[in-house]
Amino acid sequence: MRFLASELATHLGAEITGPDVAVEGASIDSRTLRAGQLYVPIVANRDGHTFIPAALETGAPAYLTSQDPLGATAIRVPDTAAALLALGALARERVAAAIGITGSVGKTTTKDLLAGCLATTFTATASDRSFNNELGLPLTLMGAREGTGWVVLEMGVRHSGDITRLCSVARPEVGVLTSVQMAHVEFLGDLNGVARAKGELVSALPASGVAVLNQDDPRVRAMAALGACPVLGYAVTAPADVRAENVTLDRELRARFRLASPWGRADIQLALHGAHQIHNALAAAAAALWCGVPIEAVAEALGANRGSPWRMEVQHQQDGPSLIVDCFNSVPASAEAAVRALAALPARRRLALLGLMAELGVHGEPEHRRIARLARELGIEVVGYQTSLYGDARVDGTDDAVALMRELSSGDACLIKGSRVARLEDVMAAYAREEQPQSGGVDA
Repeated sequence: MRFLASELATHLGAEITGPDVAVEGASIDSRTLRAGQLYVPIVANRDGHTFIPAALETGAPAYLTSQDPLGATAIRVPDTAAALLALGALARERVAAAIGITGSVGKTTTKDLLAGCLATTFTATASDRSFNNELGLPLTLMGAREGTGWVVLEMGVRHSGDITRLCSVARPEVGVLTSVQMAHVEFLGDLNGVARAKGELVSALPASGVAVLNQDDPRVRAMAALGACPVLGYAVTAPADVRAENVTLDRELRARFRLASPWGRADIQLALHGAHQIHNALAAAAAALWCGVPIEAVAEALGANRGSPWRMEVQHQQDGPSLIVDCFNSVPASAEAAVRALAALPARRRLALLGLMAELGVHGEPEHRRIARLARELGIEVVGYQTSLYGDARVDGTDDAVALMRELSSGDACLIKGSRVARLEDVMAAYAREEQPQSGGVDA
């Protein structure tokens, strides 16, 4: 979206110095900033103000600052992060409608699937990658195209009140709840704490909206009582408005099923891998159908989406093993799904290289042991990557991990799975003998 610097300053009640220039979108990273974007320096591990000159050189017409201006066009505010969130609210006024998606697992894939469905019928914008917090959400709104009909916003949570704050900016009409699982319990206490935090999305929905709830998850199902709006349920096993019937998996672990809904029926063939993707597809289909996307367009869009990098990628190596690369993040539910997917993959020998599952608090050790026990029961060798929580077998660096994977041959299969802190993508880059891709973080 295009804004004048004076418009942003007026909304923020801030002082502006320099010429009144136009900006389009915003960035918090001088390395990935595109010419024309507003630069927002964030103060965290590093002070983003240090990179204002680099942002200006890259092509930022203006910047926020909580320090003395460094020339060009500056909008001075007390807190740049709080100002960015406020600018997200300004951008939201130009978007027709918003959809919020939260849950312990499946948020990003559901977001990608839903955005693809909506794009067949409307002008739609969606969160980039996993931009799901108080920085990512306003960046998505600021970057939305003019005339956006629907914006799809992923909403993450680490503490109680996080989603309420995001909803105050996003004002979603549709809320999608994927699951309540053992994630961020270090901060939320237990599964009931996770459910309360996620349920803030349903409580924030208007009576004219809809809550799209996973009926196969009892804690999500119970959230129907939290909102004033109608509920649209989806499920594979439980009774629901939107259902998957006649489910089968091919040798690549891709699901085929019959989508049944109040809007009709359609045959779905997913390009995504893993049985757990069916729930993500149903959530996206339910929301898209409610928004007015024809069921034929939903079916086509679901089948075309191949997902985001590092999420349940099935790779077949020439003269080497089949790989399931699912290293974007890991919580017990997604780790279990990935292990079961490995067990379902045709192979002589199956190896799981598993990194840490982070932010589990006191639940960490028993949950790691449970995943290891399940894997072994399924005939899978388990090796921890930089952790002994899965058992004694472990490797501690990329070289050792690659050497272990090189022991596998054609007809074998390997799962690579861990939380972001494990950085298992480094192992994959080394295994492929390629340079590690630049992730483009934040100047903080």
